[in-house]
Amino acid sequence: MNRFWKWMKNEAGAERDLYLDGAIAQDSWFEDDVTPAAFQAELKQHTGDVTVWINSPGGDVFAAAQIYTMLRNHAGKVTVKIHGIAASAASVVAMAGDTTLISPVGMLMIHNPSTMAAGEKKDMEQAIAVLEEVKESILNAYVAKTGLSRNRLAKMMDAETWLNANEAMRLGFVDGILFAEDDPDKKPEEEPEEDVPEEKPEENPDEPEEEPEEEPDEPDDPDKKEPPAQAYSQKRMVQSFLAKLGQSKSDKTVDAVQLRARLNLLKP
Repeated sequence: MNRFWKWMKNEAGAERDLYLDGAIAQDSWFEDDVTPAAFQAELKQHTGDVTVWINSPGGDVFAAAQIYTMLRNHAGKVTVKIHGIAASAASVVAMAGDTTLISPVGMLMIHNPSTMAAGEKKDMEQAIAVLEEVKESILNAYVAKTGLSRNRLAKMMDAETWLNANEAMRLGFVDGILFAEDDPDKKPEEEPEEDVPEEKPEENPDEPEEEPEEEPDEPDDPDKKEPPAQAYSQKRMVQSFLAKLGQSKSDKTVDAVQLRARLNLLKP
């Protein structure tokens, strides 16, 4: 008989602790009558509450199925605590707890059952049929614990899904996280999103600030005239001058010499 379990007395009281460490039943319980009977006899000796500690990568699905049924049928309260991993067949045992807890750093994994088969075509077909029925039996345990749909859970098994503590609790595979009950009101701090201020160049306090230079006041020049608001081209000035000549009422005709002299005044 291969014993993969261990009983220990809980220091807190009469409660007993059951440890499932390592592979569950390296030798299958499929045709084993002795090992399951020994496990059940030891479980019945403890009529009170039982805490099951699991740290197992899995193992024989038939052994896991029988342990699940025995724990569900136990008279006292069954608390399952995953303190490492509960993978494959071990995850089925974890579903047996009235309360299932997981370490903050624990992991839970579910996937499809597997086997090894040899023989002709009908033997392979029979192996496939058995695996399909085994998967359906495992789904029964997952559905009863989580309340998730069979279709969703079946897809999770197809994908070989690994769950951390928070995700396992969110999906209903566990009821809580270990050590969180030490301070149930404590919640993780949520940091508010803040706008990152733009970096400004550092100012050197030792460096004196430059004061703007003041332009010296220029003395008032009484003879200085303000420039005209609008500048005219030489062509515009000639046109204006000729227009004034044409509007003169006193002189209707202008001597050519006088006109040339006036035009010369306009040259730069």
